[in-house]
Amino acid sequence: MRTVRFYFDVISPYVWLAWTQIHEVEARTGARFDLQPVLFAGLLQANGNKGPAEIASKRVHLLQDVARWAMTLKLRCAGPPAHPFNPLKAQRMCAALDDPDARRRLAGALIVATWENGRDLMNDAELRAIADEAGLDGAALLAAADDPAVKERLRQNTEQALAEGVFGVPTFLVEDQIFWGNDRLGFLETYLAGGLRIDMADVEERRARPRAADRKKM
Repeated sequence: MRTVRFYFDVISPYVWLAWTQIHEVEARTGARFDLQPVLFAGLLQANGNKGPAEIASKRVHLLQDVARWAMTLKLRCAGPPAHPFNPLKAQRMCAALDDPDARRRLAGALIVATWENGRDLMNDAELRAIADEAGLDGAALLAAADDPAVKERLRQNTEQALAEGVFGVPTFLVEDQIFWGNDRLGFLETYLAGGLRIDMADVEERRARPRAADRKKM
């Protein structure tokens, strides 16, 4: 069975849209998605980027785009009570789980809880309840979110993702190939079937070409 590493942060609606589709991809390809929590804010900071919700025009577009995706996929989209929100504790709870199936179960429950059902992932009582509903020990996971070892694990996950060239979520990594965004799941599925093999020597040759212009810093 081939494993696809799925880097996620519950803050992203595109993570939610991807989550709703990966089960069908697994059924068709025999691959298994391994959900790995990272901090989207850490990826942004390391790459000198802003999140789409931090740019006024992009925030409007994001809301419209996600609504269209939800309509296309026939999903309910209540959305979180505030956005952007702080996903740190939710991400740490996921990082606290060593078992990939349990981690996946919690991640999926958290993603659906906020994006489909409008639950507040900054509320400890809600976090505990969502974990309990997923068949896990919510109180223990909530406590684990304050464990220095768990905090370090989430930091290391984010650092590993950066080292692998990840810059956003959702990102899917299979072998050494990165597929970014829920709208790249089709490319990923084709790749898993043996297609879309890129000539990396050609990519490297293009990357080595000189830059002719750069924006001035404002």
